[in-house]
Amino acid sequence: MDTSVADPLVGRVLDGRYRIESRIARGGMATVYVARDIRLDRTVAIKVMHAGLASDEDFVARFIGEAKAAAALSHPNVVAVYDQRTDGEHVFLVMEYVAGHTLRDALTAVGRLGPRAAMEIMMPVLAALGAAHRAGLVHRDVKPENVLINEDGQVKVADFGLARAETASKMTKTGVIIGTVGYLSPEQVLSGSADARSDVYAAGVMLFELLTGELPHRGDTPLAVAYKHVNETVPPPSGVVPGIPPQVDALVTDATNHDPGRRPVDANQYHAEVAEAFGGLPRDFDRRMEEASRGATSVLEAPPADGRTAVLDRSTLPAEYPERTRADRAIGALTGRYALIAIAAIAALILGWAVWYQTSGQYEHVPSSIIGMDVDDARDQLESAGLDVRLATPIYDDRIHKGDVVKSDPPAGARLAQGEPVTLTPSKGITPREVPDVKGKPLAEAKQILEDDGFKVGRTTSTPSQTVAKDSVIGTEPQAGQKQSPDDPVAVIVSTGMSMPDLIGQNGDAAANRLRSMGLNVKVQKKKVDGKEPNSVIDQAPAEGTGVSRGDEVTIVVNKRDCLVDAGPIQLGCDDGSEKIVPVPNVVGRTVRDAEKALKESGFEVNVTGFGGNIVRFQSPSEGEAPRGSTVTIVRGP
Repeated sequence: MDTSVADPLVGRVLDGRYRIESRIARGGMATVYVARDIRLDRTVAIKVMHAGLASDEDFVARFIGEAKAAAALSHPNVVAVYDQRTDGEHVFLVMEYVAGHTLRDALTAVGRLGPRAAMEIMMPVLAALGAAHRAGLVHRDVKPENVLINEDGQVKVADFGLARAETASKMTKTGVIIGTVGYLSPEQVLSGSADARSDVYAAGVMLFELLTGELPHRGDTPLAVAYKHVNETVPPPSGVVPGIPPQVDALVTDATNHDPGRRPVDANQYHAEVAEAFGGLPRDFDRRMEEASRGATSVLEAPPADGRTAVLDRSTLPAEYPERTRADRAIGALTGRYALIAIAAIAALILGWAVWYQTSGQYEHVPSSIIGMDVDDARDQLESAGLDVRLATPIYDDRIHKGDVVKSDPPAGARLAQGEPVTLTPSKGITPREVPDVKGKPLAEAKQILEDDGFKVGRTTSTPSQTVAKDSVIGTEPQAGQKQSPDDPVAVIVSTGMSMPDLIGQNGDAAANRLRSMGLNVKVQKKKVDGKEPNSVIDQAPAEGTGVSRGDEVTIVVNKRDCLVDAGPIQLGCDDGSEKIVPVPNVVGRTVRDAEKALKESGFEVNVTGFGGNIVRFQSPSEGEAPRGSTVTIVRGP
């Protein structure tokens, strides 16, 4: 059914500029249309708020503020917000139109994705969220429906900040949970509060869904699902799809930790962790995993038995004893009478020994000092006394050292006959306790924290990390939060610092986002090289493996694309000889420093005027588009 025919807005021109052409989606707070900007002659998307929300003054005020913040985001993986307008009862946003489909559509079509394919989607999503988090903006509604994929395969995230406007509306009813319940963090369910770590939680849930094709928590009602988010942890995806590697499981479980303090601090850190895991998997990992899941079960042949039943040959048995001679019989007669005397004496001795044996000789005592004795020493002592020693399953005990005897059965001091069993129970050591979280701590401080908690520090290994500073702790084995006896050593893994990753051949946008997430200043150069993949990295400086620190400037050279959209916010026409036109970000209300950064990242020169103050009060041009490289003037004021 064509819903556009019955929609009264289709065919109307809003604000004298935007002609509504068709309706493409309807959600809980707005309806989205395809429209034509008749002033700039371009296709745009128009999001019109529902009348009930548009009549709420608090909502409209918050909505306008959030729209301005979202419009200031200049990132290739963010759906650009061009304008915010009001036409009578209609409050609406003008946004970039993305021709393509949603991630939900793609997931529905394929069921689930392999680990590399899932992370390849997540990296641009996290890059977009990371840009928002750096600007102090929280999305609050991360889900596949808000991830768009254009016809060229570029990923873009939509609806930044709008959930916050709806949450702040005075029309929100007590007890109503705002947001998509399948992706809500525990703190959103319990208090309604959200920060960058709440977006990270939702991203972790989305990664679980991409890997398994299903949400981790399901229920008959939204309230039942929300209850599970608060009371149940998100399981590792390998429990649903065998073969998913542990480092990918950890991406999900770390991001969805119930304690926000144990999640990545924002999408930038999470992006770096995902990129590091992605780089550690072979390029054909997904194909090999899929082939393994379809492989037939192998049947192993049993080897021939070596042991056989032995059959004795009678010819090998001893011959009959020889007949006794006369001399033998004579010696036997002479010795017989002496033998009788000896036998009588021996019988008396045996009778005395039997009385002693029945009263005490046949019994031994379990040593009273056996508790706390080394198990091997206790075994030797008991076995030398003729007792049968058995070992029970070791148990934890806070008083007895690991490897010593906790208890015996019969107990210490008990009397028992020789040959009777004694069962010894060894100690496994002190009762396990949670290993403290020392990630990010300097090595010396981390060791002190572990020792203060009663743990022994074991081996220390080093490895590069894109997320943890040099000489700081990446993690422990066992991991923080897991339980281990303090009698067992805790291994510590220390970072050797960041190193420049190998980016040659990777997508230029993804490579730039990865470097920005590492805190590096990225310079992107364009160069046309035949025979190379368009928009792929063809050179980098510094080279792979070179040590880098946050704030360093790095350069990647990207092969020019033969398409209408190039790297950067938006560029029309990639012909080298044509002038490139890009949107002008609205920076009014931002600090001068932030405004200059946003404008320069979009390709503009900046002229700062005015006296006093550090807030941008006016800019020219203030909206629309301008040639890349042209000058934007901003006026500062108090």
